[in-house]
Amino acid sequence: MTLISRRQVLVGAVGSVGLFGLGACGEVTSAVTPRSAAVRGAEAGRRAAGQRTITGQLTPRLVTLDLGGPIVRTWAYGEHLPGPLLRATAGDQLRIVVDNQLPTETSIHWHGIALRNDMDGVPGITQDAIQAGKRFTYEFTAPDPGTYFYHPHVGVQLDRGLYGMLLIDDPADAGSYDSEWTVVLDDWIDGTGQTPDEVLAKFNGTGQGSSPADSMPGMTDATGMSGMGETLTSPILGGAGDINYPHYLANGRVPTGAQTFHAKPGQKILLRLVNAGSDTAFRVALAGHQLTVTHTDGYPVQPVSTDALLIGMGERFDVEVTAADGIFPLVASAEGKRGQALAYLRTGAGRTPEATVTPSELNRRVLLGNDLRATDPVRLADKRIDRTHTLVLGGAMSPYRWTINGKAFPQASPLPVTKGQRVRLRMINHSMMFHPMHLHGHTFAASGGGARKDTIIVRPMQTVEVDFDATNPGQWATHCHNIYHAESGMMTTVSYRN
Repeated sequence: MTLISRRQVLVGAVGSVGLFGLGACGEVTSAVTPRSAAVRGAEAGRRAAGQRTITGQLTPRLVTLDLGGPIVRTWAYGEHLPGPLLRATAGDQLRIVVDNQLPTETSIHWHGIALRNDMDGVPGITQDAIQAGKRFTYEFTAPDPGTYFYHPHVGVQLDRGLYGMLLIDDPADAGSYDSEWTVVLDDWIDGTGQTPDEVLAKFNGTGQGSSPADSMPGMTDATGMSGMGETLTSPILGGAGDINYPHYLANGRVPTGAQTFHAKPGQKILLRLVNAGSDTAFRVALAGHQLTVTHTDGYPVQPVSTDALLIGMGERFDVEVTAADGIFPLVASAEGKRGQALAYLRTGAGRTPEATVTPSELNRRVLLGNDLRATDPVRLADKRIDRTHTLVLGGAMSPYRWTINGKAFPQASPLPVTKGQRVRLRMINHSMMFHPMHLHGHTFAASGGGARKDTIIVRPMQTVEVDFDATNPGQWATHCHNIYHAESGMMTTVSYRN
């Protein structure tokens, strides 16, 4: 059976959204389409003589995975989680063949990469979906170093096993650490009695039963907002999500089957932390250690040490730690929910802590990406704002509908920009749920020297303003990275116009 997402049914073929609109003086303008000369020209500008090409293949298919104890039937890119690691150096060209062996269509979005628009992987906006049994080759230059990841942009496929790491190395960085580890965090429900598509159908009132709570394991009677407030709440984030998942994973494993990283006392370790979850923020701490944040979403920040770090869906952080002597739990607590993901750092003798361990650091200082400042070399230069777009974020659990400026995608109006403009996005959250807002194809910065990011948390009843330079022409999705919110309407496009 082919599962077609709501956005594809309503949007149709590539380039059909907002092909024409009104300019600042009321004149009719045309959209810069993904296949336009402007997109090709921007890609040509990213290429250099002697550019290296990195090749690879991803094969999404039905698999049986061992999550460190639980055995689940799901969709993934291989027999392990995360999927295959893709690694290149900034300036390299990637050529990745996707062989779709799923029973339905799919795509791949290269999360955080400022790549060419026609390779961004959003069916209905930048490409046609890759049909079952077909292949598609993604070919693009990776211009910026950093920690990125890849995942589908079709329906709620992200809430299966379809994700993996994309690491882009800096040729000028020799590395000042002894070990490098990547920890990918995830919330998991597929193969435990429900699929993500069934979860979404119940939220939307189109599935069997009266509510998701009636039959979904691990879910409470009230899964979120109901007019009077929330049951999954966080003192930091407010409404913390819609689903209490049965499992939370670190590198594809539940806490009772947690991975152990080995090092020597005194060694400096680079931790790349990624939240690939669909509905869950994670509060992360390493017992007995301080976390020194050096990068977020690929870009360097003024280093800050903290006890714990709060990571929204789609965010990435590079963190340095100096290993102490013993064995220490790295805990990612599901913010506002029941459960946690877990890994261990072992540098010496000692008894392994229980899978339910709660480091005291989790309840000390907690840092958000919103709090970070860019280093001077990557700080967004001071410049006059040419255009401001306001995005009012709204929604409710009943009916399950999430909106931008009162409209659900694809009815939401595109946000027109012109190449060369400095653009401000003013995001105002009128809901009681937090929203990690993600902009494709660009990085932005909070006004006044904030960190360079592509995903940022907007808390309930708060406003976040971010600025970016319109230097990458095309049609670019911007949406909440809670996949259930995005798929239920909280999405629009930043639309370059001629």
